Amino acid sequence: MDIYQIVFLSGIFFIASIVSVIAGSTSLITVPLMLEFGVEPRTAIATNMLALTLMSIGGTLPFIGKRIIQIKRLPLLTLLTIVGSFLGALLVLILPSKSMPLVISISMIIVTILSVITRNTQGTRIEVIPPRIGEIAGYVATFILGIYGGFFSGGYVTLLTAAYVMLFRMTFVEAIATTKFINIFSSLIATSIFIYQGIVDYYLGIILGITMFLGGIIGGQITLKLSNVWLQRIYLTVVAILAFITLRKYQEQNRSSSTI
Repeated sequence: MDIYQIVFLSGIFFIASIVSVIAGSTSLITVPLMLEFGVEPRTAIATNMLALTLMSIGGTLPFIGKRIIQIKRLPLLTLLTIVGSFLGALLVLILPSKSMPLVISISMIIVTILSVITRNTQGTRIEVIPPRIGEIAGYVATFILGIYGGFFSGGYVTLLTAAYVMLFRMTFVEAIATTKFINIFSSLIATSIFIYQGIVDYYLGIILGITMFLGGIIGGQITLKLSNVWLQRIYLTVVAILAFITLRKYQEQNRSSSTI
């Protein structure tokens, strides 16, 4: 990969990281882009995970000291995320990922529908699910999504944000801040396994990681300045767009394979 391609990738990664602090789904943009530039699939996933770790750290920094992250839930959420991410990263090494675009598309569409149904125009906490059931379901969702996050991460934070808004009754800014913190551990565990397996491109990963770290800081600062209403609007718009693009790409791949 030449310097011009790296500069182009860095620019896209920077913009994606700013937006993804609010909406997530960074990997739905970054991994396919690396594949287009000839990066081997497993290396692309592993290198992207290294960059995501730095982005998550940058995206968390603006929220520290603002009393937005829900501290009382963090120990259990972090533990469930670490275990889930470890299992998910192992799946990368043993399972094919041909069906992932369809899985991601369906997940994103479901998230969009649920988010629209439960939207709150005032930006306050959503109270649709009984507290006790929502609390338990929130922890279960954290573990299951942690597995997915360690495997690919495309849409992981997006789904986790929706889950925390609906199940833990968090506002969007609380969910965004909490998921950014948790994603540090999800990405770090997966990255550690990929490093052990020797499939990380350090040169590309560090360059893109620094870029995304800076983008994460900017994205976090923007998030703090926006109301929950605007955060929700941006979130829903990005989710809908990504769901449409991913589904279209999957359909095109199916048509291409059927003509061979």
